Amino acid sequence: MGSGFMGKLSDVLGGFATKVNSLRYIMVIKNAFSALIPVIITGAFGTLFSAMVFDAENGLAKIEFLRFLAELKPIASSISYVTLSFLTIYAVFLIGIELAKLNKLKGVFPGIIAVMSYLSVTPTIYQFLSDDKNILVENVLAKQYTDTKGLFLGMIVAILSVELYSWLGRQKKLQIKMPDTVPANVSASFSALVPTIITIAVMATAGFVVKAITGMYAYDIIYYLVQRPLEGVVQGLPGILLLMLIAQIFWVIGIHGNQMIKPIREPLLLASIAVNTEAFESGKEIPNIITMPFWDMYMSIGGSGVTIGLLVAVFLVGKREDMREITKLSSAPGIFNINEPVIFGMPIMLNPILAIPFIITPLITGTIGYFATATGLAAKAVVMVPWPMPPIVNAYLATAGDLGAVVTQIVCIIVSILIYLPFVKISNTTQQKNS
Repeated sequence: MGSGFMGKLSDVLGGFATKVNSLRYIMVIKNAFSALIPVIITGAFGTLFSAMVFDAENGLAKIEFLRFLAELKPIASSISYVTLSFLTIYAVFLIGIELAKLNKLKGVFPGIIAVMSYLSVTPTIYQFLSDDKNILVENVLAKQYTDTKGLFLGMIVAILSVELYSWLGRQKKLQIKMPDTVPANVSASFSALVPTIITIAVMATAGFVVKAITGMYAYDIIYYLVQRPLEGVVQGLPGILLLMLIAQIFWVIGIHGNQMIKPIREPLLLASIAVNTEAFESGKEIPNIITMPFWDMYMSIGGSGVTIGLLVAVFLVGKREDMREITKLSSAPGIFNINEPVIFGMPIMLNPILAIPFIITPLITGTIGYFATATGLAAKAVVMVPWPMPPIVNAYLATAGDLGAVVTQIVCIIVSILIYLPFVKISNTTQQKNS
């Protein structure tokens, strides 16, 4: 009965997963944000060095003979600025290139089309109040259009503009034919000329029309009506727990859960850590509790399902030889948060006993991490740390050296062991009955 139900559930969710993963824009966004991670980590390490090395109050620069390090702080600040403050521009460029690949277009020019289109709908004036006077600065690009706040508009514009450019490029009437004696790269440039002009003209006109009709820029509409509400949902504990629950259910039926939620998780959680990093760099209050490092620190210790708890539980009370062998093989990868050997080898996949703690453990540890951070026992994450960074080390680095976060993560690991223990004991008895 149970296996029949699990089989049907697996078929239904498996079909759904296949359809979602084959959607072209889902693939494009996943690939683009995967390519963006080194940019975010580079910016985060710029901030980490700024705080822990070059800072005269809290870093190494406070030591008398290392005071000269404080003079080098602008280096770290510039690294943080050129990475995190231009994240939307890089995302737009990468989405343009990834979509062009699907449309069988070669080269990086579609990425430039996407960036030009995004900039064409973005205001180049900035108004601010100084000494009770409204000052208007022209020919500038305000930071909110290039950092993470413009991400959703950037994604939409990149997709629309590259699709339009690709379609126009297929229209034979619009192609300018050059003689065979003209070099291939020059000929290609001329064949792209008309589609480029039309695409940018259409996007710029669309931006103008939106402003004329609504009185608001496209950025304001998308940010306040779409991106901000979504950020609000994921910043709340129920929203992030729901996202994790969906991922865990897919894992249990043998589908990579993180890949399924990536198009939603990545833009929002990578944006929230970038915002925290910038706030930390500027000495402002850190706004976001839930970020990509939060997910890794408290909800994915040892990999999805906090399986570090399962490995320790098997070592403590496991009597089944097959489980103990898989645990031995999985321990080294598990330290670096790689747990496919456990999920598919133990297996947790389609295993009604181990599936229960696998689903509930990250929900409980995530709740612990959330309340520890909300109450100030643990600091908010300010540094994007690579996900394979081992536990304890990742909590320390992600929070720029906060011991409260380390202690919270240790508590989460202990809780995960206690949750998995009874289920490992049940697994022992089922094996004995079967044999």
